[in-house]
Amino acid sequence: MRKCDVVIVGAGPAGIFTALEMLRRGSAASIIIVEKGQPVEKRYCPKARTGRCMNCKPYCHITTGFSGAGAFSDGKLSLSCEVGGDLPSLVGEQLVQDTIGYTDGIYLEFGADTHIEGVADPEAVKEIRKRAISAGLRLVDCPIRHLGTEKAQALYYAIEQTLLDSGVEIIFGNECVDVILEGDACRGIRIAGKAGEEEIFAEHTVIATGRRGADWLERVCADHKIAHQPGTVDIGVRVEVRNEIMEHVNEVLYESKLIGYPKPFKNKVRTFCQNPGGFVAQENYDNDLAVVNGHSYKEIKSSNTNLAILCSHNFSEPFNQPIAYAQKVGELTNMLGAGHILVQRFGDILDGKRTWAKELSQSNIRPTLPDAVAGDITAAMPYRSMINIINFIQAVDQVVPGFASYETLLYSPELKFYSNRIRMNERFETNIQGLHCLGDSSGWTRGLMMSSVMGVLMARQLS
Repeated sequence: MRKCDVVIVGAGPAGIFTALEMLRRGSAASIIIVEKGQPVEKRYCPKARTGRCMNCKPYCHITTGFSGAGAFSDGKLSLSCEVGGDLPSLVGEQLVQDTIGYTDGIYLEFGADTHIEGVADPEAVKEIRKRAISAGLRLVDCPIRHLGTEKAQALYYAIEQTLLDSGVEIIFGNECVDVILEGDACRGIRIAGKAGEEEIFAEHTVIATGRRGADWLERVCADHKIAHQPGTVDIGVRVEVRNEIMEHVNEVLYESKLIGYPKPFKNKVRTFCQNPGGFVAQENYDNDLAVVNGHSYKEIKSSNTNLAILCSHNFSEPFNQPIAYAQKVGELTNMLGAGHILVQRFGDILDGKRTWAKELSQSNIRPTLPDAVAGDITAAMPYRSMINIINFIQAVDQVVPGFASYETLLYSPELKFYSNRIRMNERFETNIQGLHCLGDSSGWTRGLMMSSVMGVLMARQLS
């Protein structure tokens, strides 16, 4: 049994910045962070050596460990409160925007690139926005600070060492199995690792388990009557085109954040995580679910640009388990790909045929995910999602000519699990005394910067 003032579950950006900001504010509180993965310096993906996903056990090093998926993502910091979830609706837009500026300063202190993408040519941005409006889309021109996958690892390693050197205890290789409640108050957590189970008692318990922990937190909420509501789950594809197609948008904006509500269903569809010269990647969840993502390095570049197109789904009654729904879509897609990511040409989708490996080898666009399996993603993708994605791609083609070409590649499944919206007040207090929920698993944020901001604001409440 251990005791501390604050125990943080998850060493992703929200948890990290909670601890870091408490130290910066001179807090004397004792802090323990529990992380089921490994330190940054021990995280390693064997695919760089083997050329294919090895489905590492007990977890995927790309998504699990200190800094969460941040250390192996493309490392983009969105510097506008319009991007990154619904935190502004909880605490106010101005506070969030001010805190973004403050948090960005911390990233700069730890070595983030001083260059900001998307602000150099306002007239070119206006022209892109005009084309987006004509296509029925909305352009969110968000300034971006690009860390780069390899640079992000060095930055988060520096933060990790700062926390350890300052007396923060980080317990790696242990996962939280449950929270400890006494009546309507949280007294701590129960963890499990190679040494067995252990209890950690704390005055404040901060859950910051990220997207990987969204389904776990949903179960905890159900078991302990923690007030929450089903939120949104995103189902979509990772699109890959030649850099020549995206050249102008990449130079002007770096990341074009486009939002639309295509007919006939008018669900929200958006672009996300654009990676100029990037690489499509496979990630594996603990239940052997293989999902697609994208990375972008500072120094290493490919001939392609990839980005996600995500369709938002909400469920209320009689079915209210959006995470389970998305998982089933992913499982069906994985089954068709024999455990691998599926890839299909856009033109083949419109022609109602599958894509064959030989056709990919003859195309202008060569997949940057070499072990993706050519096939038919429409055999697994829900009709509503697929129609939304097709119509959205055709609308984007009016903004970026050539985007909807026959050879454009679509990888599946791209799934974002942040559906469990925890009910909290502006102090991040739940209906359980002493229990707080942060980051993407809370349902309030999406992405590195907004999760980091939520951590900073949590620290200010605890200090």
